[in-house]
Amino acid sequence: MGIEESPKKKAVRAYIEGFRTGDHEAILALLTDEVTWEIPGFFDISGKAAFDNEIENAAFEGRPKLTIHRLVEEGDVVVAVGAVEAARKEGGILSAVFADVFYFEGDKIRRLETYQMEKGG
Repeated sequence: MGIEESPKKKAVRAYIEGFRTGDHEAILALLTDEVTWEIPGFFDISGKAAFDNEIENAAFEGRPKLTIHRLVEEGDVVVAVGAVEAARKEGGILSAVFADVFYFEGDKIRRLETYQMEKGG
């Protein structure tokens, strides 16, 4: 018999599923109004409207294939380690690994830090 997953880990899984399906409403429902999202060296945004604009990146088409390898939780933080594949509009596939660090305020995500590295050359 497995251990019941925490509400924060369930929220992270729901967030990832929202990206898989392009469900903006499901993703935004998991966030605080003042949410921030940083991809160091690329962007740092604040607020749900800005977050909504980044859910579907204009450089890609279709839905990304996201795989969660591990979720680690400590206090109000959940780290998701996984992989992503996405079709680039100009051709080719982005194949990368990621670590997303989710900071919670109650049951909502208040901050997200994304660390991503493309596989191969």
